[in-house]
Amino acid sequence: MRTQGFRAAASIAGGFAIASVMLACGGNNDAPPLQPAVPMAQTETLRLLAFNDFHGHLEKGDNALFLPNPASTTATFRVAAGGADFLAGKLNELRAGSTNTLVISSGDAIGGSPLASAFFRDESAIEAMNLMKVDMNVVGNHEFDKGLTELRRIIAGGCSTDTSDPNLSTCASSSKNYLGAKFGFMAANVEGPDGKPILPPYIIKNIGTQKIAFIGVVTRTTPTIVSPAGVAGLTFKDEAATINKYVAELKTLGIRSIVAVVHEGGVTDSTWNDGTCANARGEIFTIADKLDKEVDVVLSGHTHQGYNCIRNGIPVMQAFAFGRGISQLDLVINADGNIDATKTRAVNVPVVNDNNTTTAVLTAYPMAKSDPAVKKLVDEYVGLVAPKANRNVGQITGTIDRTAAPGGDHAAGRLIADAQLFATATAAKGSSTIAFMNAGGVRADFTCAAPPCVVTFGQAFTVQPFANSLVVMSLTGQQIKDVLEQQWTGANAERARILQPSRGFGYTWDNALPAGNRVSNLRLNGNVLGLTTSYRVTVNSFLADGGDGFTALLVGTSRLGGAQDIDALIDFFAANRPYAPVTASRIARLN
Repeated sequence: MRTQGFRAAASIAGGFAIASVMLACGGNNDAPPLQPAVPMAQTETLRLLAFNDFHGHLEKGDNALFLPNPASTTATFRVAAGGADFLAGKLNELRAGSTNTLVISSGDAIGGSPLASAFFRDESAIEAMNLMKVDMNVVGNHEFDKGLTELRRIIAGGCSTDTSDPNLSTCASSSKNYLGAKFGFMAANVEGPDGKPILPPYIIKNIGTQKIAFIGVVTRTTPTIVSPAGVAGLTFKDEAATINKYVAELKTLGIRSIVAVVHEGGVTDSTWNDGTCANARGEIFTIADKLDKEVDVVLSGHTHQGYNCIRNGIPVMQAFAFGRGISQLDLVINADGNIDATKTRAVNVPVVNDNNTTTAVLTAYPMAKSDPAVKKLVDEYVGLVAPKANRNVGQITGTIDRTAAPGGDHAAGRLIADAQLFATATAAKGSSTIAFMNAGGVRADFTCAAPPCVVTFGQAFTVQPFANSLVVMSLTGQQIKDVLEQQWTGANAERARILQPSRGFGYTWDNALPAGNRVSNLRLNGNVLGLTTSYRVTVNSFLADGGDGFTALLVGTSRLGGAQDIDALIDFFAANRPYAPVTASRIARLN
């Protein structure tokens, strides 16, 4: 509970256990046993350092933040940020300013990762986080990309025995071993068939004479945004209700200071340290509004946004993604176990790397110091994957990015949809005439500053890292329309997910019409789609199983499995060298 706003406390990591007090016996058998001196509760200070949606971004790459220019009220700087060694260095710097510090990852630490992490099944990312001295991680939706069995291996350690994907390796470092995570994982609202949490619902930490608890939950929409096979048999409960349930349990244990670590997010129209949080919207704010008054802090993620809000008197924070930022919270825990809200300080801090060259930028945003141990680990894994990552697989004539046209399709999505159609168009591969790609599966841009530009395997893998296989199925024109209507209904009602269509296919949608009745004028190669005519359609295995809320695809018949999506993309580049980005939109929007 907070005093006029906040609270804090502590205990041991692990979730369910509370540290016990050991009794010491005196040497005189005739005397009553001596009771140990119990430290009197006193005021303690605690610094929380949180990052979110790391996604195995070990290398700094070309990641950046757009941050305010102190010399202007409107201008911004592009500040190069990120890289695991710089993230570790910034954490070290911020630890040095505090007596007690805890480091929290707010989910999606792994999954959807660049090659230096994904090729090694994200073992390299966990090892980097170990070196960062992370204290805990709540599972994000991407922790379930490969299923619960693989998640448990990632946590516990040991080499993978899965040989189904030749693109992936395991226990590849010089130690030839993988020891697992040295920090706790939480999943309070994910229950197995037995109705119990699959992982500890909370972690308790000791901070001097006080205790603080962290309850971790993941977005309840996870089953709609990861492969259904990865969450089979699991139930994802309401986030706020679950947090409040465990708040009540923690109260019975005498814990009065509670942080909610929620892998769910929102959006605001403010800069990431503007506490006004203009037009704050999204599920995280709805969740925060429902929380028990005992919750003192909400650390969030999932939407890859930056914000530092006060909601109902408590901080609600997120620090973008990919290790580019850290949410720093300085708390004062009074002797009664409550956080003194008047002394709480919250700020989002950039992780500035050495890619910045402008004096004005470096003056406003000084570079973090690279951590040598983490840099050594990253360099080792980058070196191991280099022969594959650096392989020339194509050439492009310009940047292919994810900037959406008014209708919702973009150049990178068009490229991947075309590649998947190309891979499945022949009779032997499925006779496909239409392909759809989920926009969330397109993870990066192909940048090209001085065309023509070489495309490497590493770049292609970073754009499309999930190793989904292609599936060709038969759908009628009406069923295709039903699929497209789901871009704004069900799991996509709050935030539309626009499927990326292949060449030759297009349609119109009207934003003024009610969801479920927006799509019209469906055409293939200039011809109107017949609602009763059957068409062969290609999607990836994630979509084929109803992922991203596209359950209408489950009715597809005469299914034929195909190549992996990354292989289809590489083959397409080989057949179209150089490849020119398609700039013409395939989807027309009205209103």
